[in-house]
Amino acid sequence: METSALDSHSHVFLGEGHEHAERRTWWVIWLCTAMMALEIVGGLLFGSIALVADGLHMSTHAGALLLAALAYRYARKHATDARFTFGTGKLGDLAGFTSAIVLAMIALLIGWEAISRLLAPVPIAFAEAIPIACLGLGVNIVSAWMLSGGHHHHHGHGGHGHGEHVHDDTHAVDLGGAEPVRLEIHEDGVPARFRVRTAIPAAELTAETVRADGSRQVFAFVRHDGVLDSVDEIPEPHDFTVNLRNGAGSASVRFREHAHAHDSAHRDNNMRAAVVHVIADAAVSVLVIGGLLLARTFGWLWLDPLAGIIGAFVIASWAYGLVRDTGRILLDMNPDQNLTERLRREIETDGDRLTDLHVWRLGPGHLGAVLSVTTAGGRGPEDYRSRLRHFPSLSHVTVEVHSL
Repeated sequence: METSALDSHSHVFLGEGHEHAERRTWWVIWLCTAMMALEIVGGLLFGSIALVADGLHMSTHAGALLLAALAYRYARKHATDARFTFGTGKLGDLAGFTSAIVLAMIALLIGWEAISRLLAPVPIAFAEAIPIACLGLGVNIVSAWMLSGGHHHHHGHGGHGHGEHVHDDTHAVDLGGAEPVRLEIHEDGVPARFRVRTAIPAAELTAETVRADGSRQVFAFVRHDGVLDSVDEIPEPHDFTVNLRNGAGSASVRFREHAHAHDSAHRDNNMRAAVVHVIADAAVSVLVIGGLLLARTFGWLWLDPLAGIIGAFVIASWAYGLVRDTGRILLDMNPDQNLTERLRREIETDGDRLTDLHVWRLGPGHLGAVLSVTTAGGRGPEDYRSRLRHFPSLSHVTVEVHSL
């Protein structure tokens, strides 16, 4: 039995833009703290429970943002601490889980207070309450902009998101001519086709794909603007061997589609929790403004607490989503079944059998994997190491090989 860790290196599994996200969070904390005090005092003075509820939620999400900022700082400072076996990348998920619990508690508090005011309405100073609610909405919009600023949704290494197809570079193929033929997959805004840069006439060149399941497809070419494009589109997935032929000359090249993890594997749940707190505040602010305007226009004082009840349900639903997603990560659930199946197909070739496989998330954009392979081909860990190079999200892999 042979065992090897793939790419032994420091266990720093922090998300892309970690320090920038930390700075943005601190900026929003100071802004929200000032607004928190204004809304709570204004709501108490002018008799709006929905405005007080918005201020209370503002205070709790200011605390949640503080938790997020401290989590970013701690994870960064202890990223190389050997006491953390797999680094500090999951600390943000723990902070996100805690923030979700706080959100759920606030939803319950807002709902309770709103129901109490619905049963026992109180007078509302509309002229003072509405401007403060509008100011609160403005602060929430600015906070959301600040938190998202500079975040270009780079998912993992190389900046490619889930569903984007990234292929090997152009292959130089020797068909016996004076110069090599250059073969690539072209799909820049058009359906994917083979593109060949060569002086060989289109009628003399063919390409045949051979997939892992044994299926084959032959492609003919036509010339456009000095290059040869295949007549037929290339079906997904773009993972196959290509046999390129020109009369008596032939050569084979391997195309692999770089495997990217699902968005959930790259998502920064610490920042997500911070953004959810801000958006929840914005949603409650919109409901507060609508409830106050209608209550002033038609005298329906019950609309103000009703806005609080609706806001409580909205916040509770977002809290549930955060608890569900971060809980899965903290329990080391498989973050991407599709990527796992592609990894399995990559290993199980030439009679090799994958007897054990575990994939889990180490941090935003970083996955860990432990796999055990049984082979009769005399291959060692380094052979499987090369097969996994096009899985950029696999940041820590341990391979165990059993020979038959």
